[in-house]
Amino acid sequence: MALLPANKDLISKGVKEFSVLLNQQVFEDPLVSEDDMEKVVNDWMNIYINYYSKHVVGEPQEQDTALKELQQELKSLSSPFLDKYKTFLKSREHPN
Repeated sequence: MALLPANKDLISKGVKEFSVLLNQQVFEDPLVSEDDMEKVVNDWMNIYINYYSKHVVGEPQEQDTALKELQQELKSLSSPFLDKYKTFLKSREHPN
């Protein structure tokens, strides 16, 4: 099913905003674990999905499709961010 133009625009806006959020993050002390950072990012994604769920248009199936697309896009953005954080944590490990 093709997304409605209004939903495409919402997804695009959400992806841009989420990208800005991720790019604003500064990794510094106190550090959180890799698992905790993943939980934080998942919480952020849920906030975005919940917010945009109130703004998608169309029939329920169209809305579900749009929200799934948004979720997929946010996961695509979060994966490199989490990889970057993991690399950062490894760089901070003390060699023994």
